[in-house]
Amino acid sequence: MSALVSVDGLGRSFDASAPLVQRLLTRTPRRSVRAVDEVSFEIEEGTTFAVVGESGCGKSTLTRLIAGLDTPSQGRVQMFGRMGAPVRIQMVFQDPVGSLNARWRIGRSIAEPMPKNMMPAARHTRVAELLETVGLSPSDAGKYPHEFSGGQRQRIAIARALAGEAHLLLLDEPTSALDVSVQAQILNLLKDLQARLGLTYLFISHNLSVVRFMADRLGVMYLGRMVEEGPSEALFAAPAHPYTKQLLETVPDVETPQRDRNPPAFDIPSPLNLPQGCSFHPRCPLASAICRQTRPVLRLRENGTRIACHAVAE
Repeated sequence: MSALVSVDGLGRSFDASAPLVQRLLTRTPRRSVRAVDEVSFEIEEGTTFAVVGESGCGKSTLTRLIAGLDTPSQGRVQMFGRMGAPVRIQMVFQDPVGSLNARWRIGRSIAEPMPKNMMPAARHTRVAELLETVGLSPSDAGKYPHEFSGGQRQRIAIARALAGEAHLLLLDEPTSALDVSVQAQILNLLKDLQARLGLTYLFISHNLSVVRFMADRLGVMYLGRMVEEGPSEALFAAPAHPYTKQLLETVPDVETPQRDRNPPAFDIPSPLNLPQGCSFHPRCPLASAICRQTRPVLRLRENGTRIACHAVAE
């Protein structure tokens, strides 16, 4: 299976400086936040690559860089379409209410990504097909977004993404605003569409239970950096990085619901003032002198995963 997307050394910095007059009065220099820092991975065609991490780790910025909505400060994103054809990308956002125009009927919203020279009759037929594909009725095309539930609106957002004949769907927390039962329906729909249409997904989430169901490969981000990456099954079965282990400790376990978790006490470093060396070392139980001085790089392990950690052996 070949890669559809290759992300190589991707980085993005944002200016976080105070206003000019305040800087002059306080004699403070300009400051920047490195939201994404030298991130590299590949997404194979027809698979799901998930990115997880705490809020503020850079997941959404990474998605915007791949979508072309932000310009990288360094690195590059390459797309490899079949026979040299361009890779078409569509996004499905976290909030289906905010992503749909409240004044447009659903049929118009779904038809928006379609070619402008498409005949009205063909456009109408295609909208009806897409609504049926996502489990809705063709008659829903004449309704407005407020007439639907949250799960139905997310189905509409998926239909609109499919209308652009996308190869790659960027799914930014697509189920986090939905009830648990509705989440399951949307996830099953996404899996079914991937199997039928050969879609490729970049799935952004903080919900590890959802990620375990969806992902073929998993990348774990912390303060803009990828700290562990590899096959989803391998990372869930034997997480190696201390941060990945801490994330998995938060997943409920129905077999041992009362287990002792003993969460470590820590202060999360400020993105404006990252610690020297490994940015995770202030909250890492395995931290040593080298962790406080030298930043670890991602290295390949025998089980096919990659990890950035001085404390984990080969």
